[in-house]
Amino acid sequence: MYNLRRKQAIDSVVKKIKKLLVAKKTDEAKQLIPAAYKAFDKAAKEHTIQKGAADRKKSRLAKLVARTK
Repeated sequence: MYNLRRKQAIDSVVKKIKKLLVAKKTDEAKQLIPAAYKAFDKAAKEHTIQKGAADRKKSRLAKLVARTK
């Protein structure tokens, strides 16, 4: 139950960021990055996902936002 909740929190914030990037709203997407990091870190802390996986996904998300202009 808790794992599902944490995974859904990750998925929802990542989906919001990707939607904003498609709409070329980079500044708004950058403002959601801390929320995504928080969701990833919380999931890693509770062993829903592994720490390395959380770090990798955070890095890829940050790269995606930085690349999109």
